[in-house]
Amino acid sequence: MQRRGALFSMPGGSGSRKMAAGDIGELLVPHMPTIRVPRSGDRVYKNECAFSYDSPNSEGGLYVCMNTFLAFGREHVERHFRKTGQSVYMHLKRHVREVTIACDAVLSSKSPYRKQDPDTWENELPVSKYANNLTQLDNGVRIPPSGWKCARCDLRENLWLNLTDGSVLCGKWFFDSSGGNGHALEHYRDMGYPLAVKLGTITPDGADVYSFQEEEPVLDPHLAKHLAHFGIDMLHMHGTENGLRDNDIKPRVSEWEVIQESGTKLKPMYGPGYTGLKNLGNSCYLSSVMQAIFSIPEFQRAYVGNLPRIFDYSPLDPTQDFNTQMTKLGHGLLSGQYSKPPVKSELIEQVMKEEHKPQQNGISPRMFKAFVSKSHPEFSSNRQQDAQEFFLHLVHLVERNRIGSENPSDVFRFLVEERIQCCQTRKVRYTERVDYLMQLPVAMEAATNKDELIAYELTRREAEANRRPLPELVRAKIPFSACLQAFSEPENVDDFWSSALQAKSAGVKTSRFASFPDYLVVQIKKFTFGLDWVPKKFDVSIDMPDLLDISHLRARGLQPGEEELPDISPPIVIPDDSKDRLMNQLIDPSDIDESSVMQLAEMGFPLEACRKAVYFTGNMGAEVAFNWIIVHMEEPDFAEPLTIPGYGGAASAGASVFGATGLDNQPPEEIVAIITSMGFQRNQAVQALRATNNNLERALDWIFSHPEFEEDSDFVIEMENNANANIISEAKPEGPRVKDGSGMYELFAFISHMGTSTMSGHYVCHIKKEGRWVIYNDHKVCASERPPKDLGYLYFYRRIPS
Repeated sequence: MQRRGALFSMPGGSGSRKMAAGDIGELLVPHMPTIRVPRSGDRVYKNECAFSYDSPNSEGGLYVCMNTFLAFGREHVERHFRKTGQSVYMHLKRHVREVTIACDAVLSSKSPYRKQDPDTWENELPVSKYANNLTQLDNGVRIPPSGWKCARCDLRENLWLNLTDGSVLCGKWFFDSSGGNGHALEHYRDMGYPLAVKLGTITPDGADVYSFQEEEPVLDPHLAKHLAHFGIDMLHMHGTENGLRDNDIKPRVSEWEVIQESGTKLKPMYGPGYTGLKNLGNSCYLSSVMQAIFSIPEFQRAYVGNLPRIFDYSPLDPTQDFNTQMTKLGHGLLSGQYSKPPVKSELIEQVMKEEHKPQQNGISPRMFKAFVSKSHPEFSSNRQQDAQEFFLHLVHLVERNRIGSENPSDVFRFLVEERIQCCQTRKVRYTERVDYLMQLPVAMEAATNKDELIAYELTRREAEANRRPLPELVRAKIPFSACLQAFSEPENVDDFWSSALQAKSAGVKTSRFASFPDYLVVQIKKFTFGLDWVPKKFDVSIDMPDLLDISHLRARGLQPGEEELPDISPPIVIPDDSKDRLMNQLIDPSDIDESSVMQLAEMGFPLEACRKAVYFTGNMGAEVAFNWIIVHMEEPDFAEPLTIPGYGGAASAGASVFGATGLDNQPPEEIVAIITSMGFQRNQAVQALRATNNNLERALDWIFSHPEFEEDSDFVIEMENNANANIISEAKPEGPRVKDGSGMYELFAFISHMGTSTMSGHYVCHIKKEGRWVIYNDHKVCASERPPKDLGYLYFYRRIPS
């Protein structure tokens, strides 16, 4: 495969012309001032189009602007030329030379010295320099022939025996959904013990040995002696992953196998709506959420349905615009353009590489992830994250970057009525709050197999005490009805009004739905903390229903005979001088009182929330900031980083102090006034600020680069009028913007998690499309044979019309 680059010019916008060596000087002379050489710090996009997932491998190749270094597919390069006037592009195209496929296959073929087992090698591995003088501790550890488990988590696969102290720990996590939590490597870093052998690979012929110090697989010529130190007779071992032979009791099938439907021949799916997402390294949480989101018609219409206008009015750098990147991702997933059965040349290549099954490539969400996760301390890392937290983060971004009158995240938005009753006075208080998902507790006490669970626990403790093989895990079976009942049961609370009333005890709180959303997202609260504060997950099976009726959870309001508690909410005091500072466009976030921030953080509140609380209360101290936290802690952006328009260019919670709520994407009036004072129309100022995330300097650039703006001014005025109408409607006394209807729902998607905590493991999504379930496992999209609906983490229900 060869990659070729050639310069193209678009003089006058009348098509493109490939420049030969003879006339390159003549054509480029007028454009020489616009051609730049990339400098350190410039972002050069040469692998992916800013508006699509076209690449140098695509049929039309990729066009890289020689001024901005943004890349565009054939379908979008003309749009960039019209918007910017940039005329010189480098055309990148990879060409497959089929003659070389056989040669490439020979060069990449397996060594004749390699065994049939792809994970074991013969003669080519180096002998470890630590093998001859390996220290082995005389600590009495004896390794049983089966029933192994990681000493630091519950994994029973991919386990490694450290040859110095006999610790059994899990290996690394790999992108093919195998591996573990990396505890064997952590143990090496803590203790420095260099060699480990993979349990389940030990046979009379050898085993898989890895040297952490040398960072590669190695040979241990004294392996039999080293294993015998821990009671393992190498000559009588038969390698299996779990140490079990054919006549042993088979272990319970793990959640990894069930959720991914391993062992089942799954048929790959192609076409619109069946495009996978490549794993960027622990990005499966993002992929699963986005697959579910773009299976919802309201999101499809809001982004893909408005694709031409969103792309036409995107900022000069579309890679830094949320709506552009959402539209790009939605189109990539739904168009079918990147989900086609392999063509003849690809099939030949796969056969030559002994890959007989059609390989699905999927699209890479790298540009999307880079934008939606920037400035977020967790999502910007390569660590595994909580899919539920990312879902709320995405909802917040959608709210903040609303397009016109339609806000697709409204389909999730509902009101919760909370009833608090004082245990002393028996008086009640009713309050309402906005939420986006229903959190169901795991009612472990309602398990239908309690006897089996108790027997397992007793056996496990006895086995650990006597160093015998551990029994196979038993999964708790929980009725869904019990979890639903636990959701509506009263819980003890200790609110500020309890101390104000000097009550001997606090109160009890119950929650009900004040409105039912169009789409109900249900989270099973599987994750908790152990006594050692290590995150863990309940291993439970819940019989989630295909049809869900929550009509009985409808809020009822104040009932006859109930007496309301007095209204003593904590005041939010912002002095006049602080208000003036908040209205000052040039306020410096670096002036935040860090001592107050740390006082609040020590109480257990998120650090970013503490910084916002101190900032928005004008550095008036921790006590006033604490009151701000109490009022705002239920908001979806509560723990989002503090960013201010003009500092970093991002619209955020800080925009609300200028009179612009993120929910309506209405630019701050102060900045609009600055632009209109320069002689520009108001609708120009509004659209320019929307396109540049309320950044004044970029907005002015946008206006100068859009001379055709007046042609579509009616569309912009309509968007502004819609936004103003939304502000008016939000100010009405009936409360927040929500939808309502019946409480009958049907299941259409669910996201499952494999692993011991949200900080590790893997996510997979199942979606019901065209009457059948489909599994989305990163880039692989297949028809599901046995959807594991009882092992899900997030469930997506749509309302059944009444």
